[in-house]
Amino acid sequence: MRQRMLGQLKVSAVGMGCMGFSTGYGEIPSEDESIRLIRLAHELGCTLFDTAEVYAIFRNEELVGKALEPIRDEIVLSSKYSPMALPGQENFTEGKLTRAGLHHALEDSLKRLIAEGKIRGWGLSEVSADQIRRAHAVTPLTAVESEYSMMARQWEPTELDTCKELGIGFMAYSPMAGGLLSGKIKTDTEFKGDDIRRTITRYSKENVERNQPVVELVKKFAAEKNATPAQISLAWVMHREFVVPIPGMRRDERIKENLGAADVELSADEYDQLTAELDKLKVYGNRTDEDIAKLGALARNKLFGSSGVPVKGLDK
Repeated sequence: MRQRMLGQLKVSAVGMGCMGFSTGYGEIPSEDESIRLIRLAHELGCTLFDTAEVYAIFRNEELVGKALEPIRDEIVLSSKYSPMALPGQENFTEGKLTRAGLHHALEDSLKRLIAEGKIRGWGLSEVSADQIRRAHAVTPLTAVESEYSMMARQWEPTELDTCKELGIGFMAYSPMAGGLLSGKIKTDTEFKGDDIRRTITRYSKENVERNQPVVELVKKFAAEKNATPAQISLAWVMHREFVVPIPGMRRDERIKENLGAADVELSADEYDQLTAELDKLKVYGNRTDEDIAKLGALARNKLFGSSGVPVKGLDK
C-alpha cells in the first residue's frame, strides 16, 4: 500500500470510513463481522480509520476501538467531535463549545477508542478557506475532512488549494458519491431504514437517471485503464497528493477493490482529460443538512448532530 502525509502523520493512500458498520447505510453487519472486515483492511495495508462520537451515538467509536485494539500502534485513528450535546453530555455545564466541553468530549472518545493517550493532531470538517486559515493560525491543522468526489467538487479550487499551501491533509469522505460513481446504484435501487441516501437529492430516482452521463464517463475511463469505476473514482481524488479518500466498505471484495485503487495512477494528461470531460457535465442533486434533516430529529442526531463546524481529532 502506498502512503502519503496528512500534515505530519503518515497514512495509507486509501483509508477506511467506519460509519457504515453502525449506521447510515441501511442494514449493518454483525459486530464480529464488522471487526473482521476492519482488521482485513489493515491486513491489506490500510492504516487510517475514521469514526465519530455521533455515529450511532458512541457505538461506532466503541466498535472501532474494539476492532483496532490489537493493532493500535500500527494505525492512525481519526474521530470527530460534535458541538451538539449528545446523550450523557447534557451535564457539561460549560457547554461543548468551550475548552472544558471539548476536553470532556475528547476524554470520553479516548476512553471508547483506546485505554489512554492524547491526540497527535487536529482538524476541521466542512469548512471554508477563511476558517481553515483562522484555525491554522491558532494551532496548525493536521487535516480537513469534507465530502469530495467527481460529483461533489464544491471545495475546488479555493479550499483544496489552501490546504496544499499550508501543508494540511484533506480527507475525502464519500469519494465515490455514496456508490453512484461505482455504477452499482440504479434507478430501481431502494434505500431503507436509516440510510441517509433516502433523502439526499442526488439519489432520487430522477437524479440517478440524470447523472448517468457521469457514471458512463467513469466506466469508459475504467475500461481504458483496466480498472473498476470505483478505482478510477478514487484515483481521481488521489491525484492531489495531499488528499486521502476514506470510502466506506463492508464486504471483502469491496475492501480489496478500494484499497487496490492505491495502485491505479492517473497521469497528468489522463487526469486533465477526465476532468475536462467532467466539466462539460452537470451533476444533479447534492447533500445538505436539510436533506438529512428529513429523516427526522432522531436519525439526524444519531448520524451527524446539528449543523455547524464539527471539530475533528486525529490520534496516532
